[in-house]
Amino acid sequence: MISKTIQLKKGKEESLNRFHPWIFSGAILKKDDDIEEGEVVRVYTYDKRFIAMGHYQIGSIAVRVLSFSDTEISLSFWVSRLQSAFDMRRAIGLADLSNNNTFRLVHGEGDNLPGLIIDCYGTTAVMQAHSVGMHRQRHEICEALKQVMGNRIESVYYKSETTLPYKADLGQENEFLLGASKDDVALENGLKFHVDWLKGQKTGFFIDQRENRCLLEKYAQGRSVLNMFCYTGGFSVYAMRGGAKLVHSVDSSAKAIELTNANIQMNFPNDERHASFCDDAFKFLDSHDAQYDLMVLDPPAFAKHRGALRNALKGYTRLNLKGFERIKPGGILFTFSCSQVVTKDNFRNAVFTAAAQAGRNVRILHQLHQPADHPVNIYHPEGEYLKGLVLYVE
Repeated sequence: MISKTIQLKKGKEESLNRFHPWIFSGAILKKDDDIEEGEVVRVYTYDKRFIAMGHYQIGSIAVRVLSFSDTEISLSFWVSRLQSAFDMRRAIGLADLSNNNTFRLVHGEGDNLPGLIIDCYGTTAVMQAHSVGMHRQRHEICEALKQVMGNRIESVYYKSETTLPYKADLGQENEFLLGASKDDVALENGLKFHVDWLKGQKTGFFIDQRENRCLLEKYAQGRSVLNMFCYTGGFSVYAMRGGAKLVHSVDSSAKAIELTNANIQMNFPNDERHASFCDDAFKFLDSHDAQYDLMVLDPPAFAKHRGALRNALKGYTRLNLKGFERIKPGGILFTFSCSQVVTKDNFRNAVFTAAAQAGRNVRILHQLHQPADHPVNIYHPEGEYLKGLVLYVE
């Protein structure tokens, strides 16, 4: 087995001894001159002991660790890792439910495959690479996926056009690596959803809110529901099934509103309880006071990197303040952050600040997070990205 090598500065192996899967560029003493981005490299300590191997990349994270053992990164490696991920989903009952064929099979570092996301929608898997290394090995990963999943997967769509490092200049276009499925309907807890894996955000549908949508359904009976940043209307569809007396879905994207309307129509045809609005969130809230007693605030990530954290927290405070000002007394507010750089404490403090500014008496009913098929590697706490609170507002 021949691979390029990297040597660390003295003492910089400590995080690797704790199995953290990232090596930062500042930890590197020297490396082979001809390493290409995305290559598999072997990493050695200052005193030349092997410690890890992984994908090399240009940037602050220089190596994403694939293994702490000196092993060949071959087809059998990918099969083993994907089998482990699939076994875990089966062990928790997510991969074999008759009323649910939608789940995340691979969640990056959470499944010891940093830089790789795979979501399953029926017989289609949507693969997404966040590193050049995973991109370079996409065909081998696809082959391993077919071996592990068998007939359960008929198509693999590779959707990494917007997630790969732009400086790598790969010219990547989204494409089918296997098959070419046109069946864009997924089943989640007995509800049907159109999944736009060709042009939609991320892999086409936000699986990470599945359990939180179920929780909202339990609170929806007889309530007037507002679903802000509705995207494909997931929370709206669950609220309808939960017996809400009206559901309003709001998004600034006309395409999102089109998908929401299609999903509502597919599950609740000609149901007049639902209406959708293509509008800015703040403008809509300003013009609808004390109309809703169940509200969902699930915005896109306000901070993609640490430099944007301060402004992001201001944004979360401003948004939640508007929610507190507009929700009916006795209302229930579901509020979320999906920004990885925003910690649970950061988010809670932003929401608490908004509650204090609004002068409302607020109680926490639930603290929410990502579901089990989006696992957090215990050695990589940064993987806990989804934070949510369910609040009772007097």
